[in-house]
Amino acid sequence: MSLPVIDLGVLFGDNAKGRAAAAAQIGAACRADGFFYVTGHGGEGLFADLQDESERFFGLPLEERMAIAMANGGPAWRGFFPVGGELTSGRPDLKQGLYFGEELGQDDRRVAAGWPMHGANQWPPSQPTLRPVVTAWMDAMTRAGHALMEGVALSLGLPDRYFHDRYTADPTILFRIFHYPATPPADGADYGWGVGEHTDYGLLTLLAQDSNGGLQIKGRDGVWFDAPPIPGALVVNIGDMLDRLTQGLYRSAPHRVANTSGRDRLSWPLFFDPAFDTVVEPLPLTAEVRREARWDEADLGAITGPYGDYLLGKVGKVFPGLKADVL
Repeated sequence: MSLPVIDLGVLFGDNAKGRAAAAAQIGAACRADGFFYVTGHGGEGLFADLQDESERFFGLPLEERMAIAMANGGPAWRGFFPVGGELTSGRPDLKQGLYFGEELGQDDRRVAAGWPMHGANQWPPSQPTLRPVVTAWMDAMTRAGHALMEGVALSLGLPDRYFHDRYTADPTILFRIFHYPATPPADGADYGWGVGEHTDYGLLTLLAQDSNGGLQIKGRDGVWFDAPPIPGALVVNIGDMLDRLTQGLYRSAPHRVANTSGRDRLSWPLFFDPAFDTVVEPLPLTAEVRREARWDEADLGAITGPYGDYLLGKVGKVFPGLKADVL
């Protein structure tokens, strides 16, 4: 199986015909496996520096990485975690990572109000070049996220700013740099996959990968297939909130990571999600949707309340110890 490759660049422009064609491709992909590649996303010229800076960070001594551990970041929930520090379905993943979000000062209304997952990032003092590269990448991917949601809106027959005006004027932006070691550490821990089977929580995930591959997707037929890296392209997938919004018309598909390359693997997912305080309600669709049984038996229709409450509940399962410390 293979995924479609869509030129996102046309959605940055005002060519109505081109935008409609790209939107139709996005809609078809979202109804199929919920995954697709995009080119023309605006981050192509930044990727080499992002990869270089990421490799440099994970080459730092462990004590330097631990100096910006997530536990030191307070309720902003930013910083480093070591291999095994993140759980998927209760099992430690075979990866380490660095968490970032939108850089917010104390004068930001969300920080001033004490919202969790909002605030300042932690940066390694010995690597000052990391910050401008990560910030530029997050800015480019946020712009791409807005364009993608315009395409999603058009694909559903809605005005192109439908989601922006209701959910994503101030999106929740979460960015990760993940490092998957070539072999498990010799510490006897019971590691699972690089990342175990899961669906993403929010609207969209924009993923850059290095050349080593490892991403696997579960198709509608229940068969797993690979989504290998394409130079210059991102992998985009929809999350549970877009599945919920469309009442299952657009599907959030299970996926996982298995690093079988024999080399260290890097990936860079950015999660483009609704504003923390918004309530996500299903769209008034006229099409009848046959909702399939989910792999985890979750009922997305039962989600209520602000998006932030839902997100905190999900992330708290990934970092249960941290949740107890900061919430």
